[in-house]
Amino acid sequence: MRAESSSAARTGAFTAVALALFCIQLDFFALNLAIPGIADEFGVTAAAAQWTLSAYMLAVGCFFIVGGRLGDVFGRRGTLLAGLTLFAAGSVGCALAPGLALLVVARIVQGIGAGFVFPVSVAVISNAFPDETRARALGAAFGIANIGTALGPFVGGGFTEGPGWRWIFWLLAPLSALALLIAIAYVPDSRDTSVPRQLDLIGCFTIVCCLAAVTLAVERGSAWGWDHARTLTLFAVAVVTGGLFLLRERLARHPLVDLRLFRNIPYVLVTGMGSVANMGYAVTVFLATLYLQGVRHLSPFVAGIVFLAPALVVALTGPLGARLSQRMRPTAVMALAGAIAGTGMITLTHVTAWWLYVPVFAWCGLGLGLGWTFSSVATQQVVPPARAGEASGVLLTFLVTLGAIALAGAASAIIAMTPERTPEEAYDTILRFGGAVILLASLVVMAVRHRLVVHGKVPPLSMRAPWPPVEADGASTRGGP
Repeated sequence: MRAESSSAARTGAFTAVALALFCIQLDFFALNLAIPGIADEFGVTAAAAQWTLSAYMLAVGCFFIVGGRLGDVFGRRGTLLAGLTLFAAGSVGCALAPGLALLVVARIVQGIGAGFVFPVSVAVISNAFPDETRARALGAAFGIANIGTALGPFVGGGFTEGPGWRWIFWLLAPLSALALLIAIAYVPDSRDTSVPRQLDLIGCFTIVCCLAAVTLAVERGSAWGWDHARTLTLFAVAVVTGGLFLLRERLARHPLVDLRLFRNIPYVLVTGMGSVANMGYAVTVFLATLYLQGVRHLSPFVAGIVFLAPALVVALTGPLGARLSQRMRPTAVMALAGAIAGTGMITLTHVTAWWLYVPVFAWCGLGLGLGWTFSSVATQQVVPPARAGEASGVLLTFLVTLGAIALAGAASAIIAMTPERTPEEAYDTILRFGGAVILLASLVVMAVRHRLVVHGKVPPLSMRAPWPPVEADGASTRGGP
């Protein structure tokens, strides 16, 4: 059921969602540069302080699917309000934490809140705005959110060197509280009326266990050792609980995730390309941070300034994706993003001069940012509004989980290569490999799409070509993939 929204309600819902997503993006990208400051204040190692990031990623990754489906079944408004409340409370807890243990607990609370907010926010926009303005609204919301991405390293580095890392959270607490108040006043409710108000609790339990195990294994595997008993045990738990989840979803009358979603080939293509782009984004940002501070010997504050160029370009990819979607099919936009990203990552390994490094870094940000940002817009164009939260939650779970795996793989590759190569050579090798993978993924997307066009399964590439709405398991693509 889509809520009937007035112009004021749509504006209020957009403002609340955009501000909430801004806070989440700012939070994640600001704290990366604050890890040394946290370690110094609490007198712990940098590896121990890294748990503030690992715990957050663990909570976020585990609750995307649950949060998205919770909104579809029980109502997006209530789920959004609950998520914002948790995120704001967690921010205050982080700012006041007297030690690392309580800081990690508060970060978990923040992560659960973000896991509810992100997929439900996409669904709120999808159900509040009509078809003709939905893509523009989603693009603008992600554009504002990506401003948080742009400011994150700058804010994190500046606060860490200035008044202290706690001010990151003192900034987030009132902003997220403001988003909560606006949501209370304006966000209309909507839900999937085709299913009863029952949540697949067994599905929730098994998927949370699976994602928690795989995320923790990937996050800590390089520190514990990939052949350590703890790492192997966690992977085994992930395999067993993942298998139980799939079995449960096949048998459940009202599953947490309708597995028929993966028969929607455009959705699979968008999700796959978005995941690859986000993996490239995570690795590129990670390697650039190491390069700027370890090879160029820049301070966190100056490194944050360098990050402004690509991050500002990323902020523009939300509105850019919305404009491109009016002229190109969603899968074609995703393939274009991959082509830009892949060429940028490979080119970045061949430049050393600052006058060229910064614009090429920005070029990477354009392709990678467009890839992972537009994927959230594109999925809403190829699934019905009733299951918007579920589709968004599944997509975001793939983005975060595979992004964490890519980071762990990059860290392990650096450790393996550095005895024989310099760190800079190791970074370049990983970037070239990642760029080649993204380019290959773009070619695969367009090849599969061409095959579907030949068989009359999807509309031609041109938006001017006449084509009736495409049905995928009863779901209109609302414009075609």
